[in-house]
Amino acid sequence: MIGNPSMIRNEGYRALINVLGTAGTVVFLRQFESGDGNYTVERHKTMAANSVDTIANRIRKRNESQQ
Repeated sequence: MIGNPSMIRNEGYRALINVLGTAGTVVFLRQFESGDGNYTVERHKTMAANSVDTIANRIRKRNESQQ
């Protein structure tokens, strides 16, 4: 059953409610959020300080400390 996005969304909600009940559907839907900000820009800022060598050294140190 392919339809317009509104119809598909409504059928999806109906299916969730039929299987999970109203409360379960709410819990399920709360797991998903669109978030905010710009993931790509934030990731580049975060990863700028983490070169491949830096990450490899952290892994080596962690492995050595676990032995």
